[in-house]
Amino acid sequence: MAKKEEAAVVPQENPIGRYLRETRGELRKVTWPTRDEAWRLTAVVLGVTAAFAVFLWGMDALFSNAIQLIIQQILGI
Repeated sequence: MAKKEEAAVVPQENPIGRYLRETRGELRKVTWPTRDEAWRLTAVVLGVTAAFAVFLWGMDALFSNAIQLIIQQILGI
């Protein structure tokens, strides 16, 4: 009968520690924006957000008035 070979016992690595180590390694590969780029991109985001907010406000006002007129016409007020 053949003798069973004992498998080499490899200690398991802590999954949380491994995750943190790999995350740190990936973050080192990131090309971070300069301060000027960050400010410029922030201004772009704020500008687009403001423009879209004004657009949505205008569309909301337009549709609110249109629906109000339709309801007035239906009820004959």
